[in-house]
Amino acid sequence: MFDTKSIDDIANRLANAIPPSFNHFKEDAEKNFHAILQSALARLDLVSREEFEVQKAVLAKTRQKLEALEQRVAEIEQQVLNKADL
Repeated sequence: MFDTKSIDDIANRLANAIPPSFNHFKEDAEKNFHAILQSALARLDLVSREEFEVQKAVLAKTRQKLEALEQRVAEIEQQVLNKADL
């Protein structure tokens, strides 16, 4: 779902933001940041980029079909109106 390398990178950056006087807490803090980030992201209802792209393609295809059907209905309505005029 979410790239663990990205989580590691964010946790590392947060740990590096700790002032030098607290360096002895750095490793422990980085582990805690990592766990918190992973937990928070796991609770989110996220989809992968691949799933998103698949659904995007399905939506585009569905939209094309809908537009074709709308055009076909308009043509049929026009034919019905033309026959009614006769």
